[in-house]
Amino acid sequence: MGDQEGRGPGMWVDGGDERVVVHVGGEMDIDRAPMLYNALRIAISREGGPYEVVADLSEMSFCDSAGLNALIRAHHTAAEYGKRLSLRAPQPQMLRLLEITGADSLFPVTDA
Repeated sequence: MGDQEGRGPGMWVDGGDERVVVHVGGEMDIDRAPMLYNALRIAISREGGPYEVVADLSEMSFCDSAGLNALIRAHHTAAEYGKRLSLRAPQPQMLRLLEITGADSLFPVTDA
């Protein structure tokens, strides 16, 4: 994928041979959750794409249950394709949401 391919308002994708990164910014709610899932699904299902797909949440300021559901659906899609979905630099609110729902066990979390 080319640098910043598929860039849209608050969301864009970049990557290379080792991983694809889906950058997510702003608030993730019921209006934007389908866009998040679709971006992750495309990155995950890309034929010949890398094993690791990273959702970069460093600029995501809020996430509700719809956003969490999109991430969980993407996790299951990644498993179907034999790939791994990890979360990069989630904000404290997102970490808390993952923790209280038990979804933290589904996602490796990285700072880089």
